[in-house]
Amino acid sequence: MRFVQTIKNIWTIEELRNRLVLTFLLVVVYRLGCYIVLPGVDPQLLKAMHSAAENQASGLMQLLDMFSGGAFSQASIFALGIMPYITASIVIQLLGMVLPSFQKMQREGESGRQKLNQYTRYLTVLILLVQGPAYLFNLQHQFRAAHIDFELGWFLAIMLTVILAAGSMFIMWLGERITDRGIGNGISFIILVGIIARLPEALFYEFIARTPGSAETQGGLIMFIVELILLFAVTAGAVLLVQGTRKVPVQYAKRIVGNRQYGGARQYIPLKVNAAGVMPIIFAQAIMFIPLTLAGYSTSESGRGFFAAFTDINGFWYNFVYFVMIVAFTYFYTAITVRPTQMAEDMKRNNGFIPGVKPGKATAHYLDTIMSRITLPGSLFLGIVAIMPAFARILGISNNFAQFFGGTSLLIMVGVVLDTLQQIESHLMMHHYDGLMKDGKIKGRTTGSAY
Repeated sequence: MRFVQTIKNIWTIEELRNRLVLTFLLVVVYRLGCYIVLPGVDPQLLKAMHSAAENQASGLMQLLDMFSGGAFSQASIFALGIMPYITASIVIQLLGMVLPSFQKMQREGESGRQKLNQYTRYLTVLILLVQGPAYLFNLQHQFRAAHIDFELGWFLAIMLTVILAAGSMFIMWLGERITDRGIGNGISFIILVGIIARLPEALFYEFIARTPGSAETQGGLIMFIVELILLFAVTAGAVLLVQGTRKVPVQYAKRIVGNRQYGGARQYIPLKVNAAGVMPIIFAQAIMFIPLTLAGYSTSESGRGFFAAFTDINGFWYNFVYFVMIVAFTYFYTAITVRPTQMAEDMKRNNGFIPGVKPGKATAHYLDTIMSRITLPGSLFLGIVAIMPAFARILGISNNFAQFFGGTSLLIMVGVVLDTLQQIESHLMMHHYDGLMKDGKIKGRTTGSAY
């Protein structure tokens, strides 16, 4: 069989085999750390707290728990996960769009990238020093809400904050090792592992709930099969969203430098249908949690009723506003990341032009028009994928399993899996073996980032 032969080819390549083995071992270390509970926190009391709570963390808390592979709810030393590093990366990326000094570092190549990475690490530490105490006091509040005695003194809070910060920095180090010596895309791969770690449990409980004889049986096994078909369909749509591109032909004029001839060949610029990735969903989620916060401070019934309409994740107004914001943020983020003017200048500098379009401003206007046209269906499809978990919950799918029907988790899983397959494909093709696909074409994300 072709699949078995491909596995043999992968194992035959020593470099690829070593990278896969190292990646597996580092992932095992990460997963083991997710089950090490913080010092001073009794695991039995933690279990009792979750048993006493009828509704566990939802919204942002559930999203953080999914990204951390369950470490967030288990009060693990890896509870804060990789999210502080992602937040710092997003801030540095945004600063690179508005501050000339950061823009200069972005253009300095490898040296500039190293400086930005160092600034990202410093900012990650600062974020951890804020998120660490916030997480601990939230944990104390949850214990008290479950009528469980748990006192968090200043000395214990400082010690646990240092442990949480060290745990997150260690995860970041694991991700960098996977990037340098493993299969690549280490940070994204860590997030992928955290998300997939929750899938077997969610799938198992959903199957039990649909099994005849269960107290919560709804629809039986036929409904469970329908759910799996729907999940595969949504995943296939996410693959198309990640891989979708519009190729713009670029003709380069011939140049003769010394005895060598350059240019003359036609190439293509792949403009992505979804150039913004999952960033619009992340921005929209951050804003949609503001009404949830304000609802707690509102004293009037009318105010609480207004904010309550935007805190019901299954409600119409929440999902409608969420959808509209994702579409708007997709255009916004695409506009600040894809720069047609700079692309037109680069083509003109390298004696390139789009057939039938004048170089310079006309080329920039042409590229901007194409990006606007392909961004519209991309943004609408991204918005639909983002609100799919709400439709899944309305259809009776459990909350944990519904998270895999769309949103950030699905797009990250699809993007990272495609990138990983592309890495393996490149190693196979480089050693003259058949690739994973017959046509040898697996397209990953051009951004190289899951976020």
